[in-house]
Amino acid sequence: MLDTDATDATDALTDIPTQTGAPLHADPDGAFIAPEHPYIARTSQYVLKSGDTFVVNDPLGDINGLDDGLFVNDTRMLSQLRLTFGGRAPSLLSGNVSSDNTSFTAHLTNRPLPPMGGEGTPEGVIHVERLRVLCGTVLYEAITLTNYGFSDAVVPLSISFASDFKDMFEVRGLKRTRHGSLEPAQVGRDDVKLVYVGLDHVRRTVGIAFAPAPDYLFEDRADYTVQLPAHACVSIYLSVAAHTQTLAGADGVEPASAQVAQPPHSARPAHFTQIDAVPPRVGRAAVRAALANSHLSMRERRQSTARLRSSNPLFNAWLDRSFADLSLLTTDLPTGPYPYAGIPWFSTPFGRDAVVTSLQTLWLQPWLARGVLRFLAEHQAREDSKFRDAATGKIMHEMRKSEMAATGEVPFALYYGGVDTTPLFIVLAGAYAARTGDQALIAELWPALERAAQWVARVCDKNRHGLVDYRCESDRGLANQGWKDSHDSVFHADGRFPEGPIALVEVQAYACAAFDTMAQFAAQRGLTEDAARYAARSTALRERVEALYWMPEADFYGIALDGHGELCRVLASNAGHLLAFGLPTRARGEAVARHLQSTLFHTGWGVRTLAAGQARFNPMAYHNGSVWPHDNALCARGLARYGNKQAAVHLLQALFEAAVSFDMRLPELFCGLGRRRGEPPTAYPVACLPQAWAAGAPFMMLEACLGVTVDAERGEVRIDQPALPEGIDWLEVRNLRVGEGTVSITFRRVGEKVVPSTDGGNVRVVAML
Repeated sequence: MLDTDATDATDALTDIPTQTGAPLHADPDGAFIAPEHPYIARTSQYVLKSGDTFVVNDPLGDINGLDDGLFVNDTRMLSQLRLTFGGRAPSLLSGNVSSDNTSFTAHLTNRPLPPMGGEGTPEGVIHVERLRVLCGTVLYEAITLTNYGFSDAVVPLSISFASDFKDMFEVRGLKRTRHGSLEPAQVGRDDVKLVYVGLDHVRRTVGIAFAPAPDYLFEDRADYTVQLPAHACVSIYLSVAAHTQTLAGADGVEPASAQVAQPPHSARPAHFTQIDAVPPRVGRAAVRAALANSHLSMRERRQSTARLRSSNPLFNAWLDRSFADLSLLTTDLPTGPYPYAGIPWFSTPFGRDAVVTSLQTLWLQPWLARGVLRFLAEHQAREDSKFRDAATGKIMHEMRKSEMAATGEVPFALYYGGVDTTPLFIVLAGAYAARTGDQALIAELWPALERAAQWVARVCDKNRHGLVDYRCESDRGLANQGWKDSHDSVFHADGRFPEGPIALVEVQAYACAAFDTMAQFAAQRGLTEDAARYAARSTALRERVEALYWMPEADFYGIALDGHGELCRVLASNAGHLLAFGLPTRARGEAVARHLQSTLFHTGWGVRTLAAGQARFNPMAYHNGSVWPHDNALCARGLARYGNKQAAVHLLQALFEAAVSFDMRLPELFCGLGRRRGEPPTAYPVACLPQAWAAGAPFMMLEACLGVTVDAERGEVRIDQPALPEGIDWLEVRNLRVGEGTVSITFRRVGEKVVPSTDGGNVRVVAML
């Protein structure tokens, strides 16, 4: 029986600002994989993350074992955590994640409680607060009950818990014919240990500890009878900690499975988290320490980034939420900070997503690009592998740390099935060097950059048209390997699927920019012949794109060339990426820009991935008519680059207004239905939220609208015809670092123009109005 703790009434842990969260779901590697359980659309789920650990729960704070749980290294370590009173769930008042993504708080109240030796307790008398923090690999929770009634209450409280130790790919819907083994639960006085030994010979243990000790503790439930006097409060604390141990075989060496195909040793991620096995502390002090640690981590990351502030509070809220989400998703690895792609399905390193996110935020926080470049260089393919779609010099697409990845049941332990990540890696290196002047890092990366460029060149040389193409080599890999990687995202005008190898139009623009970057790097190193060769490749590839992809009758570029050299004559947003990287001639670029602004593409909330009227157009499809914020950011960059600054501003305005409807947090994607007066944008039911390149989208769009270019070599910031969306009279960029100096710039609307001014810092600012 639990005694009253009156001090909790004055020492509450609820003074943390909160903000409403939003749905979290995602389609993983392209085509939608149906979840194991029938999907139930929910208005909200909430997420906390720390390193390779994250938790997803409902507004009550409960974990129900569908697409939620506590995950560590892509394994669900906790599949149930439910709070009940007298066998019934409490009533929800509110559930929120704090504005800096460090804690989750649920406010609940009791339903009528049955009499236990006296009168029953009516509904709505007891306030229940669940405060949850994730710090390191430990989840901490404080459950505080306050009795606002005039009578003493006896509260029968139960905390149910379970772990199914499912691999992330199982949670996503893949079926397994074999599993490891569960060991008997170890039940102590105040803790329970659940243990699973996987086919990868890793022993995974989760420990659930309570303070004070429950009245009764079972392998799946803790029961309390709480004596709660009138106007008093009491707290119960719990922690959930996980650890892993790689087991040795009978001969003292790490065993290999004879039944399951093993990926090469190099496929095991270098940063596979070996979780600390030391039992965590439980109690108020532990929760407070975890809160302080989480707040400090987020604050330090935020302070190293240039700050944005405007005259519009809603716009500020969108930018602040986006920064907070990027901070949440950014994980400190041995190579530096790295933005994991998204939660719940993508909380792991992805190559393309990280590169695009780094490009989006490069002008504000170049340190992120540095960490991404070093990580990708370290995991560059050094050998060919059909199982992993790998080839020497290629940059990784995805890295997984789960049991199924380690055993080879899926090829994603270290997977290279992305055709665009390798040229984009080179592009990011060039953009980073221009932004920071950090030639030391480029020198460190030079061997990796050369290997990457050689891979792109080899692919071009094998293609009969000299294009960058792809064909899936792994029987369990991705059929389509551009950013639209679902199975039906590339097709002909009549709806036919093309035969490979497939050469996507936007990838050619990335490759041109990569060759231009390598030409510049080679010239800086005095490698004159190499520089000329790279420049010639870029010119030749650009000419082939103009000759092979342009559709004169449509004034637009086709989406891809198939293995027979036939153009897929489809109008898709891929062409907007050509503008973002400067491939088309001026006249053709302007023609593409006009189409992107038309109602065929523009929904009023943003640009669709596919124009209305195309063969497979569906505004509710994952890639064939939906709106993706990162795609819109690249389109906005392209519109501004080809002289249509106002179109870029209108696109930023549209995404901002959409964000307001999504509680200031843009999802991975939303449906591409046309905007109607008085109606919000339509959510996509399984969109990942938060996701890194959706959170980064407003910063690339804002950079394009303001016309900001940071040139570290000259030590200056150039501003070209800045523009602001409606409703924003001024916007301030504070502490923008350029080399060793910093500058703050305020953009203010003056008549029909937006005029920049500086605080007199030690960085030169050059403006063209």
